[in-house]
Amino acid sequence: MLKGKKIILGITGSIAAYKAAYIIRALVKKGAEVQVVITPGGKEFITPITLSALSSNPVISEFFSNRDGSWHSHVDLGLWADAMLIAPATASSIGKMANGIADNMLITTYLSCKAPVFIAPAMDLDMFAHPSTQQNIEKLRSFGNHIIEPGEGELASHLVGKGRMEEPDVIVGVLDRYFDGLGSLTQKKIVITAGPTYEKIDPVRFIGNYSSGKMGFALAEACAVQGAQVTLIAGPVSLSTTHPGIRRIDVESAEEMYQAAVRTFPDSDAAILCAAVADYRPEVQSDEKIKREKTGDITMHLVPNPDIAAALGKMKQAGQRLVGFALETTNEVAHATEKLERKNLDFIVLNSLKDKGAGFRCDTNKVSILEANGKLTEYPVKPKNEVAGDIVEKLASLLK
Repeated sequence: MLKGKKIILGITGSIAAYKAAYIIRALVKKGAEVQVVITPGGKEFITPITLSALSSNPVISEFFSNRDGSWHSHVDLGLWADAMLIAPATASSIGKMANGIADNMLITTYLSCKAPVFIAPAMDLDMFAHPSTQQNIEKLRSFGNHIIEPGEGELASHLVGKGRMEEPDVIVGVLDRYFDGLGSLTQKKIVITAGPTYEKIDPVRFIGNYSSGKMGFALAEACAVQGAQVTLIAGPVSLSTTHPGIRRIDVESAEEMYQAAVRTFPDSDAAILCAAVADYRPEVQSDEKIKREKTGDITMHLVPNPDIAAALGKMKQAGQRLVGFALETTNEVAHATEKLERKNLDFIVLNSLKDKGAGFRCDTNKVSILEANGKLTEYPVKPKNEVAGDIVEKLASLLK
């Protein structure tokens, strides 16, 4: 889907700059037109003549091309592009982009660009892990930029594989999938909660449930494929994401999920609350493992957890949409209707543990969608990725 697309490739002063040659070759092979903009530091690692030969376009580095007063318009360049890719992006350039320090042609072009921007960080691991760098990256994400990081969505530590620039074929694949996936949720920001929550009893025991997170993760992928910028707030599950448009926040308890949800929802177009959040938690959590031989019988006092759906329902502004889930065992429609109205939802996804192939730990699901106007649409048993498609289609119709 890159054929005919106009791509600005920004190159900064990183040792990974040599990989830009492979990126250009792959983009051109897919039919894209590439215009390289390189910082002065970038020219220390790769020569403009190499980049010009590969892209078939003169490389832009300075504001003025000659001493006769002619100059490169970063505004025109920003309007020309279908996308801007900055690879490699050093810590210095990321900091400048995040804070609007327009001291070279690349940064001014970035600030003028109206097209989606993709950024592939490249630096030492310690530099990447530094709080200032992480703060700048999160700021760029909040601006709507797409950050391409190695190891995104893996189960290992969030620093494993980070810092080093992603491989050229993966970077080009991200752009290819982005243009292929432009759809009904393009430029929309969606918050999704997924999985269970664990409420600690002591350092080794917790109250939890059987949720696998599969439905929520399927929804995150489905929204991202339709062009959305997804924030996935995930409870403790052994699942990974694949789409680069998904930003993942890992939490454990209901309180942590609540805090993440209320923090991210105000800047979003919609939220899909798919997580199986524990309604209660132990009032007291022991700092040490509770020994059976010392305690005998135990009485545990439980207190309510914050109600995420109700809180977001109160926060919801005009134009925002809120989707809930209801897993019921009796009087399903009546209970779902009451929940929908009480929590100010736009529609609720209802399923029942009575239905074969539905509920926790299944690869399939059988749902009904109950809308605020009382309309009930029932669906047959389907794989969860297809169920996610039905839910996303309904949400997209409300966000038009």
